[in-house]
Amino acid sequence: MGLITNILTLPLAPLRGTAWVIDQVLVTAEREYYDPEPVRGELAALEKDLLSGRIGEDEFDRREDELLDRLEWLEANQRRLRTNS
Repeated sequence: MGLITNILTLPLAPLRGTAWVIDQVLVTAEREYYDPEPVRGELAALEKDLLSGRIGEDEFDRREDELLDRLEWLEANQRRLRTNS
């Protein structure tokens, strides 16, 4: 942008700054939402619960299937995001 353009659009600077902040918040939220690490942590905690006897085999199988489906979905989305970038 040239000097004249910068001067003429100076009143819009707060709006551009706000838009940038919103964009950064969205990028961070997407990164956290699609992060598979919390699901892996839940799987590890679920296995500990099974080994300690806090949950039974049926409960473990049901919750493990849900978490593995979620993990598969997250990893597919990460691959999709990497190929689109």
